[in-house]
Amino acid sequence: MKKKVFGVLLFMETVFLALSLLVSLAYFEADWKALLISTAITGVCAVSLFFPNRKNKGSLTRKDCYIIIAGAWVVFSLFGMLPFILYGTTESLADAFFETMSGFTTTGASVLNNIDEQPHGILFWRSTMQWMGGLGIMLFSIALLPSFNKNNTQLFATEATSVSLKKLRPKTQDAARGILLIYAILTFLCFLFFWMGPMNFYDAVCHSMTTVGTGGFSTHQANFAYFNSPYLEYICCLFMFLAGVNFALYYFASVGEWRIFRVNAELHWYVVGTVVLVLLFFVLLLVNPTGDTSAQMPVGVEAKFRAALFHVTSIFTSCGYQGTYCDYVGWGAPFWIPTAVMMLSGACAGSSSGGVKLIRIIIAFKNALNELRLHSHPNAVLPLKVSERAITMEAVERILGFFFIFLIIFLFGTFLLTLSGLDFDSAIGSCLTAISNNGPGFGITGPAANFAEVSDFGKWVLSALMLIGRLEVYTILLMFTGHFWELR
Repeated sequence: MKKKVFGVLLFMETVFLALSLLVSLAYFEADWKALLISTAITGVCAVSLFFPNRKNKGSLTRKDCYIIIAGAWVVFSLFGMLPFILYGTTESLADAFFETMSGFTTTGASVLNNIDEQPHGILFWRSTMQWMGGLGIMLFSIALLPSFNKNNTQLFATEATSVSLKKLRPKTQDAARGILLIYAILTFLCFLFFWMGPMNFYDAVCHSMTTVGTGGFSTHQANFAYFNSPYLEYICCLFMFLAGVNFALYYFASVGEWRIFRVNAELHWYVVGTVVLVLLFFVLLLVNPTGDTSAQMPVGVEAKFRAALFHVTSIFTSCGYQGTYCDYVGWGAPFWIPTAVMMLSGACAGSSSGGVKLIRIIIAFKNALNELRLHSHPNAVLPLKVSERAITMEAVERILGFFFIFLIIFLFGTFLLTLSGLDFDSAIGSCLTAISNNGPGFGITGPAANFAEVSDFGKWVLSALMLIGRLEVYTILLMFTGHFWELR
């Protein structure tokens, strides 16, 4: 059964590679050969896995689901890096895998120093990877491809570990299709508004995919700053913010359950947090306490507000775009801590953003408040509720365990990156941005640079961190425990 599922998944990747091939042919550029070979290799492997096992209708065990989810992201990256290798976009295997894993996990970190010189097909493939990864490979598969029957919910739950599936379970495939439709509509609207501004058709298509996918890849080396357009930056902020909302909320609203917007605590925290952070950065930019004179600082009240808004929505949603004024490292040390907090947090569960997700932070915060109250009133019974629902202690313990494991991985990842040759500031920032799927880091991997200077060993470490962060820790780490292989 696992071979059949992998065949189906590779078939989907083949389709998107073929679309990139068509873009290359439309522009009469030389990357068509690399994309044709990549499409053919992926298609042949898909057929060889699917057809010999097409009559297999067996069910998947819990262990199978974990293997498929973790394996899908690695396999997609292995086949997805073929165009980069065959065309010569990247210089090494480590670079190609890093760029592809960064694309599918919507991290947006890049090793390329010549993006403007890349052909349209290759750049379209980079954008497509982030659009697929933003919603999740498995959700795309469940929505578009033949049903895996009773395995739908298992696979979806394994990939989207922080999403409540209570209302999605009865008809998981219908819900997945509804969410995908909403995702596509948001992408189309984003494209339309981009195209109405100073963006050509091609740039609007590519940037709409990486905006709604909160990936941050651009078709230009200067990233979003290339356009130097207040209109485009405000539009981008709007759609990055919308992409940071749990897509399940949009789905529930589409079937008439509007009340969910009023009672969802995570959405409230997201809105209030965005407003507070924008005001904080706006005030810091107005005061400009310790700004580096070599950094490009916004001039004027509107420019400072726009810089604060773009920075917050880009980092908070883990999109990682770099706007006209984006060098938060050069802005000065007071900007670093709130930026790191946004990287760590991420937006809502079930959105296309990375990070630990706000719902976990809300539950951990409320649990901490209850612990403080218990010190004054040890016999008190203090229920923990979020969005009018009681949270069990089992769920709280699982979230606290998640934070502990996340911290251990973060510290170990930083240690490995220092061994790779990065200085401490660059290592800690790179580790944080990789595991949070954010994009720009600190030091030599900050927003004014990229990851080209990181050693091959460091790139492999960062690629692993991106995958662990995208699958929210447990899915990957569970496979390295002894009892995992005893699961049935």
